[in-house]
Amino acid sequence: MKKWLVGVDEAGRGPIAGPVAVGVVAIPIVTDRTVSSLFGECRVADSKWMTEREREHTFMTITELAVVRSRVSMVSARVIDRIGITSAVRRGVARALAGLALDPDKCEVRLDGLLRAPAVYCFQQTIIGGDALDPVISLASIAAKVTRDRHMVRLARKFPHYGFERHKGYGTSAHYEALRKHGPCPHHRRTFLRAIV
Repeated sequence: MKKWLVGVDEAGRGPIAGPVAVGVVAIPIVTDRTVSSLFGECRVADSKWMTEREREHTFMTITELAVVRSRVSMVSARVIDRIGITSAVRRGVARALAGLALDPDKCEVRLDGLLRAPAVYCFQQTIIGGDALDPVISLASIAAKVTRDRHMVRLARKFPHYGFERHKGYGTSAHYEALRKHGPCPHHRRTFLRAIV
């Protein structure tokens, strides 16, 4: 009998700097504990459609609700360069799910896009556009994005030349200009920069 509904999504697949983050959020499957009842005052949507303030508010609720379990696994730029982004995301999914410490047989896992959970999770479904269509995947999307964005802001303090706090590692024109001027830092994905640097 399944006891947990688990959403899985990633943030940061496309940037040229920083880690990729995989978020997982698990809520108990009981009739009075739906996403809407747990998060009634919070906006729950695809994180890309939410303001930073909305995401932060919902993420705070995710971390404060005792009945909700969540984990975010970040895989570094160095690992992305070594094994590729697809394998890095797969590693992040496995680590984040393992971090929940739930019995796989008691989980119904819903994943966004082309993501897959390890085969031990027999009850899993991949939903194209799931971060917009399924509330538990939306929660995972929010957890991944907020965690990664906060990490990029911290990196900006150590590497102020690149503007990580603004573009979060994405390849904006200002970011490319900073790369031309200063070269890459240890958190740039070298395999993503071959045509530029």
